[in-house]
Parts: sequence; structure tokens; C-alpha cells
Amino acid sequence: MILRCLLLLGLSPLCALAGEVTLDHSDIPSDRAAQLRGAEVVATVCSGCHNLKYIKYQDLLNLGAPADKVGAWRGEHAVGASMQAQMSPEDARASLGATPPDLSLMAAAREGGGHYIYSYLTGYRLNDKGELSNRISPETRMPDVLGGSTAQDDAQRAQISSTAKDVSAFLIWAADPRAQERKRMGYYVLAYVAVMTLLLFLWKNRIWRDIDRRPRI
Repeated sequence: MILRCLLLLGLSPLCALAGEVTLDHSDIPSDRAAQLRGAEVVATVCSGCHNLKYIKYQDLLNLGAPADKVGAWRGEHAVGASMQAQMSPEDARASLGATPPDLSLMAAAREGGGHYIYSYLTGYRLNDKGELSNRISPETRMPDVLGGSTAQDDAQRAQISSTAKDVSAFLIWAADPRAQERKRMGYYVLAYVAVMTLLLFLWKNRIWRDIDRRPRI
């Protein structure tokens, strides 16, 4: 089981920028099921260290997470409260040397978005000396939370990849939870504009047809 999620993501000098490395552009799912699986990982594991200050527990209910799970995740926090880290900022600084970054806008803050997060989570490698590094962020102090560097077979690597994609899918949603709502509204607006354009075109033709029928002076 994952012990911590995205711990110290972006700490140190926030390490290498996405533009300086080659990201893995494997398809990241955008379906609700993947987002919910990622939400569970983030809410039960990542929130041990990370806040999501722009996401409320109510947003998870709106996403479709079961009420009993959200109740367990929020604990004593109100359903309208932002997602809180279990570790206080003071304890985090004392233990880690810095406060773990908020994850709400992580997918928007990094060039490459969800592909950056996916590449980061699956980017751990062991060198010949057994030293751990991350190809996306070589100086990071975050441990290999998914265990990709020690995966022994294809089945394990596939599961790690799937989990990383789910987390990425949720954080993409978290960076803009109203995106689908805006897209749906956009379709309605375009349909309205198209209908109004047609009606105005017909009205204009009728007006000019009547004008053309008048005798010229």
C-alpha cells in the first residue's frame, strides 16, 4: 500500500522544469471512475501531508464519491471545509524541512499538467549503486511512493502505472473542477448563437424582400 502520496512534490528547488525533460505522454483517463479512484488515493494517502485548499469535501460528493467515504475522509471537518492535511504545517516543516505543497492546482502549475504528475510518480529509478533518483526531478527528496523503481514484473508495473494515472486524473479535475460544466454551457451558448443567427438572417431577408418590392422613386 502506498505510504505517502506526492510527498515533497516540488520541494527542494522544485527541481527540474517539465520543459527540461521528456514527459511520458501516455493517455490519462478523464472518466469519472478514474477520477474517483484517484480521489480515494489522494484523500486517504496524499492528504497525510498535503492540503487541497481549493477543493472542498462537498466537491468530492458532487464528483460522485459515496457519502460514507467522504465522511470518513473529512473526519471532524465540516463538509464545506477544504481538504486538510493530517500533518500540520509546523510538523511538516520540522519533519521534512519544508511544507509539502498544496495539490489543488498542481496539474495547472506544472508544464505538461497531468503528464508531469504521471511522469513524476513513475519516474523513479535505481542506479547501479542502488541510489534512488527521479528522472523528472533528480534532486527531489520525495520517496518512491508507488514502488516503480523496485517493481519486479509487468503486472506490478501496470498496476503502478494505473494508480499514477488515476491520481493524475483526479488532480487534473481538482485543478479545474468546473471544466465539464463550462464545456456543457459552451455547447448551449453555441446552439443559442446558431439559432439566433439563423433567425436574424431570415428576418433580414424578409425585411429586404419587402423593401425590394416597393416601387422605386
